[in-house]
Amino acid sequence: MSELGKFLVIGGLLMAAVGAMLWLGIGKTWFGRLPGDIHYSKDNFSFHFPIVTCLIISVVLTLLMWIFRRH
Repeated sequence: MSELGKFLVIGGLLMAAVGAMLWLGIGKTWFGRLPGDIHYSKDNFSFHFPIVTCLIISVVLTLLMWIFRRH
């Protein structure tokens, strides 16, 4: 059970750090606007799907999970 507790604390700290950075405006210009993200606008309709941003977040989280499972 101590591994689960350690994981939850580290995960919470990471989420708080990312939230603080987004709140302060760090990454506001590029987060969700990377090349490859889909954005379509026509008249009064707009669709945005940040697929490349999602892939990068997935890779980073996978690497973090892999690193923490090894210890």
